[in-house]
Amino acid sequence: MRRLDAGVIEREVARLGAPIGRPLAVAWETASTNDDARSAAAAGAPHGAAFLADAQTQGRGRGGRAWHSPPGENLYLSVVLRPGLPASSVAPIALVMGLAVASVVDPRLARLAPGSRRGDGAEVRLKWPNDVLAGGRKLAGILVEAQLRGESVSSVIVGVGMNVHASSFPPELSGRATSLAMLGIDDVPRELLAAELLQAIGDAAARFEAGGLAPFAEDLARMDWLRGRRVEVAGVAGVAAGIDPEGHLLIRGGDGVLRAVAAGEVSVITG
Repeated sequence: MRRLDAGVIEREVARLGAPIGRPLAVAWETASTNDDARSAAAAGAPHGAAFLADAQTQGRGRGGRAWHSPPGENLYLSVVLRPGLPASSVAPIALVMGLAVASVVDPRLARLAPGSRRGDGAEVRLKWPNDVLAGGRKLAGILVEAQLRGESVSSVIVGVGMNVHASSFPPELSGRATSLAMLGIDDVPRELLAAELLQAIGDAAARFEAGGLAPFAEDLARMDWLRGRRVEVAGVAGVAAGIDPEGHLLIRGGDGVLRAVAAGEVSVITG
């Protein structure tokens, strides 16, 4: 089992000119990279500080659910962001970070030769509010945790869990998760992916700070996996009809009324 090499990541970050990723901490095992980043932020870590681990013992996704974090297979990465934003405007950043992750994966998937892409319909898509899918299965998840100071944002911790070399998953995930290797992308070092993610996250964070969700509207519409599907979330049922400028999920009910949902767990209604 080959461990992540911090030196290689640092060199790739410098080569790419990534705007974040310094300082960089890489652990063999930690409870949670998001916890590491949050503790560092509270102690004064600067914008762009990054934390990675080969394994997490208490990795978590949205809503506190456990995140499958075996050693040596995948990427578990968290960064400290310090955007100059009011607390009221930071919620849609999870969608922006999902687009950043997709921007790293999508070109590689598109370059696969015909027949080498495993699974039907393996395009990269976003599932509101924080999942990156490929072929309809979860490839990566985003966990955003903001620390507030009054009405301002003190720091935002962005955590990314990406399935890279995994060839199998626990039974409860096997029908819902995928990895780059399972899609046919099995020759990319995790260090390079980490550096590319840091570059994409840093660029996206700067664009979001400058213009909110508006610069990302076209990409969000194009990559919205839920759009047109029958869904239920937070007691609201209907057909998903896109994402509004505040990052809310739009749902058109059977009565024709369009409702905006700010948060919740989406269930896709089949049959």
